[in-house]
Amino acid sequence: MHTRYLTAAFCVFLALSSCQKEETETPETTYLGASNLLMGNPSNAKPDINQPENYLITRLQYALAYSRSRGTANWASWYLGKEWLGEVDRQDNFRPDESLPAGWYRVVSSDYTNSGFDRGHQCPSGDRTITAEDNSQTFIMTNIIPQAPSHNQGPWAQLESYCRKLVREGNELYIIMGNYGFGGIGSGGYREKLANGNITVPKYIWKVVVVLPTGEDDLRRVSTSSRVIAVNIINRQDVSGLHWSDFRTTVDDIESETQLDLLSALPTAIQNALESKKDTGPIN
Repeated sequence: MHTRYLTAAFCVFLALSSCQKEETETPETTYLGASNLLMGNPSNAKPDINQPENYLITRLQYALAYSRSRGTANWASWYLGKEWLGEVDRQDNFRPDESLPAGWYRVVSSDYTNSGFDRGHQCPSGDRTITAEDNSQTFIMTNIIPQAPSHNQGPWAQLESYCRKLVREGNELYIIMGNYGFGGIGSGGYREKLANGNITVPKYIWKVVVVLPTGEDDLRRVSTSSRVIAVNIINRQDVSGLHWSDFRTTVDDIESETQLDLLSALPTAIQNALESKKDTGPIN
């Protein structure tokens, strides 16, 4: 369980440190923003302008590693517990990320107009419904990627809904998702770039979900028997009619494709056991 009432500066401090809970922590120092990176920083991203392809952005609602050349994040990471789920309406206020360094292209919502691709959330709007501000933060364009409509509204939406169902059933989740490759098939056909080359359309979109029963001391509660869901779904229209479970894979396979180090905060033996297993748990 987590509390959400410390400063954003403290969130950044924790995110850039070990990303692990200390034994001396109290509930008051367990900050949701830091929990977004509790399972590790997959690419050792930093908020360093000299690292434009792996630029860390941390918000209370999520963390992500932005790529200036792709115009999207390489990955995003967030915590999902019942304290994030409420009744707030979807804000739909897509807007450029004004926090990006000066001189970097800032993607705008209209860059996706008539592209054949949805403005696909990484950290979903539906995972941040406790306040209007929390929901609004998911519509910043650095949290958006080009997604084929049947991908976004089909198996991807199914998995997002299933994750929230798991939370309502008494679990808390640590979620990492990302994308890689070039070119997807949207409603208007194949495209590799949008916005005059400023946005790359990914070929694959993946997600890893660590599932824990609600409790304390989360990192130390992950064991070789913990459930980890991993999917990797090609970004094209013909996934319509398929279920997210049709795309289950292993964390090892995603790491092989992306060269990321996922779940790096876990002890090596636990990492090795969890990352080599394909999930066979319930699917709805």
